Amino acid sequence: MTAPAFAETDPAPRQGIAAGDVLLRARAILVAPNETSGSILPAFPGERVRVDNSIMPEVDVTYMATNHIGFELIAATTKHHADGRTGTTGTIGRLASTWVLPPTLTAQYHVNPTGAVRPYVGAGLNYTIFWNETASNALVGAVGRTGVHMKDSFGWAAQAGVDIDITPKVFLNLDVKYIDIDTTARLRTTAAGVQRVAISLDPLVFGVGLGVRL
Repeated sequence: MTAPAFAETDPAPRQGIAAGDVLLRARAILVAPNETSGSILPAFPGERVRVDNSIMPEVDVTYMATNHIGFELIAATTKHHADGRTGTTGTIGRLASTWVLPPTLTAQYHVNPTGAVRPYVGAGLNYTIFWNETASNALVGAVGRTGVHMKDSFGWAAQAGVDIDITPKVFLNLDVKYIDIDTTARLRTTAAGVQRVAISLDPLVFGVGLGVRL
C-alpha cells in the first residue's frame, strides 16, 4: 500500500519586512521652505527674500540592514522661486528661480517590522545642489543683465513616516522630513554690482506614495 501523495503548495506570503529586504517607493512630495533671509547687500539693506513651495515626484530606496534598522536614500529635484519682500525688490517681485537637488541619506528605526502598519523614524545627512539658477525678466529689466549663483549646502535631516500594507508586497507610504539647508545667493548685476543674501531654507517635505518590497 502506497502512502498518499500530497501536492506541494507555495508558502504563505510573508507580512512586513525583514533584514535584507529592499523597499522601493515613489512619492509625490510638497517641499515647503521655512525660509529666513538676511539683507540683500550692499545695495538693498533691510530687504529680504521669500521662497515659494514646490510639488514634484520623488523616488527613494531603503535597504533593511536588520529587521528594525534601514538606510534610505532619496532622489528628487524641485524648482523654487525667490521673490522680494519689501522696498525696491518687493516692487520688482520675482527675483530669480533655481532647481534644487537634495540627495538625503537617513538611518531609520522601524518600530513594528512584522506588522501591516509599520511606523518609522530616521535621521541623517543632506547635500543640496542648486542648479540652473536664472534671474527673472523683472529683475533683468530693473537692474540689467544679471547672473545668479547659489552656494551648495551640507546639513542634517530628520524624518518620520509609516508604511501601511495594501498587499504582502505593496504598501502605502506617508512621510515627512525636515532638511537643514543654508545657502548664499549671489546676484551679479549690471546696474547694482554684486549683491549677496544669506538664506536658510530649512524645508518640511511632505510625501505620500506607494512602495514595493523587492
